Amino acid sequence: MNRIALLAAALLMTALAAPAQTPAVRRSPMLAEGSPESAGMSPQRMARIGQMCEEETAAGRVPGMVALVARKGKIVHWKAYGMADPGTGRKLRRDDIFRIASQTKAITATAVMMLWEEGRFRLDDPIANYLPEFRNMQILRDFSPQDTTWTGVPAQQAITIRHLLTHTSGIGYGAIDSDERMRMIYRKAGIIDAWTTEPVTLADNIKRLAAMPLHFEPGTRYSYSEGLDVLGYFVEVISGMPFDQFLKTRIFDPLGMADTYFYVPAEKAGRLAAVQYRDNGVWTRMPAALFNPDFPVSGAKTYFSGGGGLCSTVKDYAIFLQMYLNGGEYNGTRLLSRTTVETIMRNQTGDLFENPGQYYGLAFGVVAPEGQAIGGLGSPGTFDWGGFFNTLYFADPREQVIGLLFKQTIGPIDDQTGWKFRQLVFQAIDD
Repeated sequence: MNRIALLAAALLMTALAAPAQTPAVRRSPMLAEGSPESAGMSPQRMARIGQMCEEETAAGRVPGMVALVARKGKIVHWKAYGMADPGTGRKLRRDDIFRIASQTKAITATAVMMLWEEGRFRLDDPIANYLPEFRNMQILRDFSPQDTTWTGVPAQQAITIRHLLTHTSGIGYGAIDSDERMRMIYRKAGIIDAWTTEPVTLADNIKRLAAMPLHFEPGTRYSYSEGLDVLGYFVEVISGMPFDQFLKTRIFDPLGMADTYFYVPAEKAGRLAAVQYRDNGVWTRMPAALFNPDFPVSGAKTYFSGGGGLCSTVKDYAIFLQMYLNGGEYNGTRLLSRTTVETIMRNQTGDLFENPGQYYGLAFGVVAPEGQAIGGLGSPGTFDWGGFFNTLYFADPREQVIGLLFKQTIGPIDDQTGWKFRQLVFQAIDD
């Protein structure tokens, strides 16, 4: 048997030996459509959500969106508004597929915590125990813009798995990093941030990333980073499975998330919403000069970004959020223990996460007790996030409410739909 065959056999045996998600003692119902009244929502107040979406698309402030609201396991609003593709004139459908970008992070964090539950590691283990390339990290000190050379000082603290989950590792974020020096360093090194049609693998990219400088001493600040891409590779190493296959077999298939992929299959490519930008007041399909718009359907299809690579639908992601509202279980399948979900939702960053009324857990931003007084955010414990291409979600465990609003836009626009949608969802509760 040759080396490739041996490796394939080893990976298969590892995958088969890996503990599967488990059947739950209690079975929650699957998400199903129901009337607003059946879930304690006012139909008259719910109508304000549709009115807002229609007004915003008609005014051209956004080209289109798909909105989903669920409460107590029932979908009480699921509609599409506006245009999916200005090039063809196709209107959005409610089952269209969107690039969810950073909404991938919570799914990657869930995969990490599933392996943590199996006793594979501790959260405060140094990542270098498993990915040795991350030993002897350097913190950026001096930088030459002329040739992008840099010098650093040795980090005193090791990067831990918890640091990577909470964006406190000091790792940068390439093209979207707030520090121009880091953007230049990453670009020169050829670091892939999330999306590519080139034949790049997680192992190749993350090993290059490990040679990059850090912003700061690990654990001392919060700075949005590629830490979840590192953890995607970590999942591969710990599980012995390619990251995309781990997500499919351990999360997507068990939950019934049939439309969530890193790369959209050809038979579903027609459901992919186009990314649009506003050009002289007109919504236009994003050209390849700004960003490769075909990355989910063409190219090598080998890079599985744990920080931003997935595509999905509002229904699929609602299922994922419902699993969390159920304490880690959905339709009789348990992915996480209730106690693990409670740990994920606790404040993991102290006061480092500088977002008014919120703290950061292990997978989400979470509304703090004082956050409820701000208004429109939900109850304490409501968790949320969004994606680069203008998608967002929130879920309130106390009220058992889920809200998702998916758009596909890039560039500066006057988009007020995010806060309006969230505010209108909570004002519709009537029980």
